[in-house]
Amino acid sequence: MLCCMPGVAFVPALLVCWSSAAFIISYVMAVLAGHVEPFVPYISDTGTKPPESGVFGFMINISALLASITMYIRYLLIEKQNESSHFVRSSCNMFTLCVGLMGCTGMGIVATFQELAVPSVHDIGALVAFGSGVVYITLQSIISYKSCPRWNTYLVCHIRMAISVISCIAFIPMIVFASKISMTKIDWTPGEKDYTYHFMSAICEWTVAFGFICFFLTFIRDFQRFSLRISTEIYEE
Repeated sequence: MLCCMPGVAFVPALLVCWSSAAFIISYVMAVLAGHVEPFVPYISDTGTKPPESGVFGFMINISALLASITMYIRYLLIEKQNESSHFVRSSCNMFTLCVGLMGCTGMGIVATFQELAVPSVHDIGALVAFGSGVVYITLQSIISYKSCPRWNTYLVCHIRMAISVISCIAFIPMIVFASKISMTKIDWTPGEKDYTYHFMSAICEWTVAFGFICFFLTFIRDFQRFSLRISTEIYEE
């Protein structure tokens, strides 16, 4: 199905499918192994102990790579559209790409440095990943509005902005509640100290994560009318 998509639409489609699978597979493995409670653990909690930790790390690193490729193609697409429409500054487009790539770097840190092994580095990676991700989708939503009506419909722009707003709203309490947790653990049970903070922060984390997935899903139609060509030139001496 992915191979039949026109243009480069298969790239964001693959990103969405792979990232969703990464979250779901590691979650199911962690729950079945009894490593986490099934009711709203942190995403990182589902990839802390083996064997799910290996699956989580591998799949999240691939997701970070796919996200980087998707963001770069999005950058090239906007640059190409901007040649005739001039709806956004090239520097703004580049800045947005850099912010997105910072988020992908944060994802790599989260996947590599596990929550219980190196908690401080893991938390910094998570903060960079989610913070940069929220800024990236917000900037992309603004750029989408600037490209209307020639390159985007207002319905798509409204959907992207709605996802951005929800993600921003969820990101703030995610950080606030997480900062109030006084211990680092993955086996949370209702009623214990700081469980409410953990529960609320985890809900917000899952909301932001799937907000990113839904946002990249909206790129598929844009990528259908864009293709990359590799040209080879041979010089004779």
